[in-house]
Amino acid sequence: MVIFGRQPVLYAIERHDDMIETLFVAKELDKKLFARLKSVKKPIEVLDFKKSQAMARGQNHQGMLAKIRPLLFRENDEAYNSRFAVMCAGITDAGNLGAIARTVYALGVDALVFSGVKSVNLETLIRASSGAALSMPLFLTPNTLEAIECFRQKEFLTIGADPKGEDARVFRCDAQKRLLVLGAEERGLSERTLKKLDRKIAIAMEREFDSLNVSVAAAILIDRIRR
Repeated sequence: MVIFGRQPVLYAIERHDDMIETLFVAKELDKKLFARLKSVKKPIEVLDFKKSQAMARGQNHQGMLAKIRPLLFRENDEAYNSRFAVMCAGITDAGNLGAIARTVYALGVDALVFSGVKSVNLETLIRASSGAALSMPLFLTPNTLEAIECFRQKEFLTIGADPKGEDARVFRCDAQKRLLVLGAEERGLSERTLKKLDRKIAIAMEREFDSLNVSVAAAILIDRIRR
């Protein structure tokens, strides 16, 4: 697995140097930054423009790349050991998924579950999350309804983001184990999914507007629920 970009690579160096196999430099770096790369004591290779662009698939690598051992999804049973899990149901936008991964890590969520999709590009997720995805237990399950039912059977209170739900400003939750389910930005959660959930939570708008970006909404709702 190859990651690239200054922030994801530096995050891997600082937090997960055991995952790094080889570091790659594609432009001249200042001495202080290059010293940080050398401190990892892993092989460092210099790439020409063509090779670096190929490894980054034409994206901006900022002169820094790294080959790391693959990041793998965890076994789903592990998710039930968490106290607070977030499920992205049918969300596919890489930028939103990356921002949500950063948020769940920063705000202390224990598990990040992707449901309703067949796959998630983990290399893209790592980059979009500035490396935070490396630190999160990640789970993948294709069927959202079945996944929610499994969490309910494990005594999780299941909470869905829904414009018609309880006002997040006064939302109270005493449950020891909680699952927040977020839907895709364009359509939100399906009616079948909403009926499956124990409670719904909403962000009240001060001005007339349809909705917030799902990653922004995720940050607000996670903060409210964890209170």
